[in-house]
Amino acid sequence: MPVYIVLTTLNESGRAAIKTNPKKIKANKAALEVMGVKVLGQYITLGQYDFVNIFEAKNEETILKAAVNLSGKGVAHTETLVALTADSFAKIAGKKL
Repeated sequence: MPVYIVLTTLNESGRAAIKTNPKKIKANKAALEVMGVKVLGQYITLGQYDFVNIFEAKNEETILKAAVNLSGKGVAHTETLVALTADSFAKIAGKKL
């Protein structure tokens, strides 16, 4: 299945919600899984992004629905990247690395 990296930046209300109730992080994970997104990794980071998430989903439509659902709550901005392994890239490019 395709892998996606989702970079998340919380706004003020998102930061306040997590500070008040840190269990919301796990609740979001459960909600994603119901939408068909498997959480492979979730990291809280320092710097430009508050979270770096690694997800697996069957296609772009599934990940898009999840991203719209999460960012549509008005607490975060997300940026989604498609991640390819080096082997996948080589197969697509028609060359071995």
